[in-house]
Amino acid sequence: MTIKYTPDHEWLKIDGDTAVVGITHHAQDALGDIVFVDLPEVGKSFAATEVAGVVESVKAAADIFMPVTGEVLEVNEALRADPALANTDPMGAGWFFKVKLSKPAELADLLDETTYTTLSAKA
Repeated sequence: MTIKYTPDHEWLKIDGDTAVVGITHHAQDALGDIVFVDLPEVGKSFAATEVAGVVESVKAAADIFMPVTGEVLEVNEALRADPALANTDPMGAGWFFKVKLSKPAELADLLDETTYTTLSAKA
């Protein structure tokens, strides 16, 4: 399983032609205690960089951008019920949605862990 990152602090765990999407440790640290998530509708397709959801914390609200073009296959209902999962386990149980990749070539535009770590250290 390959993990890629966006400059907007989303991560993707890629497995074949699907990917699990969530926010990074850096994003949840910056947001603080997450109290609400608005997840996309299953079956809806998005272009890369389109707003696919919203995450709200006690400090701020932030858009969740679709990292790649694709169709939402599943959303994390456990996260909807317990938004704090995005704080306690952002790279695991706090995932947001699964997407079927429509344009796998877009993955080449995303960041590897080293590049993302360097970018987030400057933020």
